[in-house]
Amino acid sequence: MERAISGKELTTQRRTPTAIPKILGISGSLREASFNTQLMKAAIASYGTADVEIADLNLPLYDGDLEAKGIPEMVTKLGAQIAAADMLIVASPEYNKGISGVLKNALDWASRVPGTVFAAKPTLLIGAAAGRTGGETAYFMTRNCLSQLGAVVLATPAVLVAGVHNEFNEDGTLKSEQYQKSIG
Repeated sequence: MERAISGKELTTQRRTPTAIPKILGISGSLREASFNTQLMKAAIASYGTADVEIADLNLPLYDGDLEAKGIPEMVTKLGAQIAAADMLIVASPEYNKGISGVLKNALDWASRVPGTVFAAKPTLLIGAAAGRTGGETAYFMTRNCLSQLGAVVLATPAVLVAGVHNEFNEDGTLKSEQYQKSIG
């Protein structure tokens, strides 16, 4: 019987014992005070010492005509960040029962970068939303997209923070010990 492997185990398996893991944080929200960005940062912090980068998803809308003129430099940078990371932590907000346009656009662009940047990439997928399901619909849509791109989306923990407006302290930390334990 197979057991679920945690993100911490996967990042440890991919690197040498003395290497510091490289984690790329990707938040599907551009909003400055985004709860998903706060959740992503909390998840990253739970890994302790790590070489962390946060992806900038303020990208042009994907357009085949624009791609034909050359992949934008900021998209190439995103692809390089994904390829170089030992692990991705992706926070997916849910907008109107779906994946955010920002995140979907970034995944579409990253799929166009030469090479298979997501191939076998351990990916922790998390989400936060105002509703009772914590963004479950967007979670599964994002999981499907990432899997199609070749990412290894971790089965556990599936952290979905419901009623997000009540779940963070003013300093951006999670109030709930249950959620803290889930991402740590």
